[in-house]
Amino acid sequence: MSQDTRATTAAAPDRLEVVTTSDGPTSTPTRPLASPHGGAVGTTDAPRRGRWVDVWNPEDHAQWEGGGRAVARRNLWWSIAAEFLGFTVWQLWSIATPVLIAAGYPITVDQALWLTAVPVLVGATMRFPYSFAVARFGGRNWTIVSALLLIVPCLGLAYVATNPGTPFWLMLLVAATAGVGGGNFASSMSNISFFFPEKEKGAALGLNAAGGNIGVAVIQFVTPFLVVAGVAASTARPAYILVPLILVAAFGAWRYMDNLSQARADGEAWKLAARTRHTWIVSLLYIGTFGSFIGYAAAFPLLLKTQFPEVDLGIAFLGALVGSLARPYGGKLADRLGGARISIAAYAVLALGAAGAVVALQMQSLPLFFAAFMVLFVASGIGNGSTYRMIPAIFRGRTSTDDVEGMVRAKRIASACIGISAGIGAYGGFLVNRGFATSTAQFGSLQPALWTFVGFYVLCIAVTWAVYARKGALGLGERI
Repeated sequence: MSQDTRATTAAAPDRLEVVTTSDGPTSTPTRPLASPHGGAVGTTDAPRRGRWVDVWNPEDHAQWEGGGRAVARRNLWWSIAAEFLGFTVWQLWSIATPVLIAAGYPITVDQALWLTAVPVLVGATMRFPYSFAVARFGGRNWTIVSALLLIVPCLGLAYVATNPGTPFWLMLLVAATAGVGGGNFASSMSNISFFFPEKEKGAALGLNAAGGNIGVAVIQFVTPFLVVAGVAASTARPAYILVPLILVAAFGAWRYMDNLSQARADGEAWKLAARTRHTWIVSLLYIGTFGSFIGYAAAFPLLLKTQFPEVDLGIAFLGALVGSLARPYGGKLADRLGGARISIAAYAVLALGAAGAVVALQMQSLPLFFAAFMVLFVASGIGNGSTYRMIPAIFRGRTSTDDVEGMVRAKRIASACIGISAGIGAYGGFLVNRGFATSTAQFGSLQPALWTFVGFYVLCIAVTWAVYARKGALGLGERI
């Protein structure tokens, strides 16, 4: 066997359990992997350049225990590192904008909300092509490329921070480049889903998602400590610090991650999901949860500073932090009590949180305003977990458990539905930001926007109950 080709050997002396490829072409054939049902699965005679794994079956217990788990976990940790930095860059402008305003940049409230909204809009859009990039280029290869792309918005922010005369249109363009960080979620989740068996996939994807979401809290926590009050140029410091971390993540992906040959985009499943009304219903519901989370995370530091100028921006990170940490609990509660029930409860709490923020504005109470937003972040995080849990159950519930082929098809469509709803849900973050901007411009207050959000959460409660929670809804065969 070529020195470049790595393999893990199980107890059986003539069986290779994990076949990984070389970092370069070789003329030495790679031994085939024995199928658990007899015969050979096989691999390529000359592995492709770029660490391709040509034989991978995480459901094969022998292969998984014989080295597959270690390979999957290694890929997961570096995926989390890259996605964490993606979310960090995606939300750079959420904290940089109020800092630039405090430093004297002539940015209006409407312009500031554009600077925080455009990265969300671009990131939501990038999630769709990023979903297919893994199948086209390989998970390892795309992780390297997508990580290196994060350097562009970092250097762009550094330029803006050190050039006070930067016109607004150029600032907006630079802010838009941060949207590439939002696309990382889709490709990262798609890639990791291929590495793990079904029984461990949920936990792996949960870790992957939480690791990314926490990136929002970290950048909002670190930036105020790195910025000298009133000095715009110091806003470049977080961007400069991120560049070497991005290079480390890209190197780690190059050195330790793998591409899977069988990671293929399921275009047929995406078409079927797009034709299914449940995909669009769930996407609407996800706007209410993830759209709320990313929208509030992008706007919260700016809202704090504009409504309560005396506030220390060092507390703004707590919103994204509690929302990220709450997400796994939403999935766990949904497993026990049903995703629809937990989602309805989450929307109800979101409505109460938005109403509480209105009362806080009327009273001009910073503690109440801050507490109301913490409620919003926790509820949106729990709703993210419960809504995602609903999707597989919805499509399983439309298929008889005796129909093996139908259950496989349902799983494929559910996976595609997750990809679609993840992208559409992120657009909700843009709508939240523009809702605040329109409300401020037309009424001079955030209150109309918050009342509108309350109305939307009530709509989500009604839809969730009517379609998924009430007994016998749409003939679904299991509790959603």
